[in-house]
Amino acid sequence: MTAPTTYEPTLDGAARALREGTVTSVELTRRCLDAAEAHDDELGVFLARFDDRALAAAEAADAALAAGDDLGPLHGIPLGIKDIITTTEAPTTAQSLILDRAWGPAIGDAPVAARLRAAGAVFVGKASTMEFAIGRPDESKPFPIPRNPWNPLTWPGGSSSGTGAGVAAGMFLGGLGTDTGGSIRIPAAFCGISGLMPTFGRVPKSGCVPLGYSLDHIGPMARAVRDCAHMLQVLAGHDPSDACCVDEPVPDYGSALTGDLTGVRIGVDTLARSIATDTDPSVPGLLEAAVRVLAERGADIVEVELPYYREMVTADMVTLTAEAMAYHATDLRARWNDYFAGTRTIVASGALYSAADYVQAQRVRRVAQKALAELYRDVDLVLTPTCSIGAPALDDLNTLIGGPRGTALHTAYWDSVGNPVLSLPMGFTADGLPLGMQLAGRPFDEATVLRAGDAYQQHTDWHLRTPEGYGS
Repeated sequence: MTAPTTYEPTLDGAARALREGTVTSVELTRRCLDAAEAHDDELGVFLARFDDRALAAAEAADAALAAGDDLGPLHGIPLGIKDIITTTEAPTTAQSLILDRAWGPAIGDAPVAARLRAAGAVFVGKASTMEFAIGRPDESKPFPIPRNPWNPLTWPGGSSSGTGAGVAAGMFLGGLGTDTGGSIRIPAAFCGISGLMPTFGRVPKSGCVPLGYSLDHIGPMARAVRDCAHMLQVLAGHDPSDACCVDEPVPDYGSALTGDLTGVRIGVDTLARSIATDTDPSVPGLLEAAVRVLAERGADIVEVELPYYREMVTADMVTLTAEAMAYHATDLRARWNDYFAGTRTIVASGALYSAADYVQAQRVRRVAQKALAELYRDVDLVLTPTCSIGAPALDDLNTLIGGPRGTALHTAYWDSVGNPVLSLPMGFTADGLPLGMQLAGRPFDEATVLRAGDAYQQHTDWHLRTPEGYGS
């Protein structure tokens, strides 16, 4: 049995405890591995676990800290890596029979994995996803079905399903997700954790299996906003291997976490005009309560309406499926039945769009980006719900992904414009399922996004709550 927790159950809390000497990296890693041993058969978090290598890395981290060699807040911290990002420990599968198992080892660590490793992080395993980061689970294929620790009959969100569920269940303290239409923020909301989609181009995405070339983002997922700030500090920055990665200065994100929002103007869009008819009744009240907390911290609150909202959601789907079809066309023709049913249906729909449709979607994106830039002349951040429902039952996914409940997900707009967006927990449904809100900032202004999210979490405890029976 592991010792009782003696630190706040966050990445930041564990980092402080490591330096205070109340816990070791080996103990942190063993707790995570114990949680995986106890619950992974039920939750389907891992595609591969690195138990022996993780413990060896944790021992090395402890020895380095004892010798005074402190690499920063991620030193000795157990992390999970979504299995569309390459690491040296195991092949990258994208949770698919299609991807060549030699591809990942030939690349080695993706830049994001290399940066985390250089910062002293301990990789405990590769986390499950939706096949190629799209679609839905398929029981006919030899892969785990990711489940939500708040209720294992429900979906943890996709496509960073395993990362979201693994953080919530205590199998690692943080992890990498990817976001093309909401795949960091939806599982963050459904699993009651925090997740940041950085500005497009802020974090290199080479070594990551592509879904939508002009939409893909890699970003951090963890319990607390402060945890995400620590991870982004390491992940952000130019890398020449990714032509989309921008050479933009990376600020000190930690210094922005003052708890004070004086001078920050936040525009609130409830998205009531576009929310699904089955919106959870808890959402409006929880969003109002969150706005009050932000105002008490000094923020100036105004009402706004996101420009071209429906048009941008459509543009995201046209762009995503067309770009995914470009990547998968050959394999879809040759190996149709090896794909998950949901994956091949969504990706193949990209063949139904013409070149003119794709070009028009890009024109819409540019028009909306300009209109949004005008909105940001008046506000610093925009606040909306992340999803207007809690985690749906796994049996009901067909009504959510591409179905009538799809308007309950309020994420695709932001992938199309590429601004940084943070999802963080704001409360629970009457059935005890987490609900999230999202804060979106100007391009490359992750510092203000993180500042506001952290200020909120300094005065709430939603992010510290854990599913019954999980965690330390």
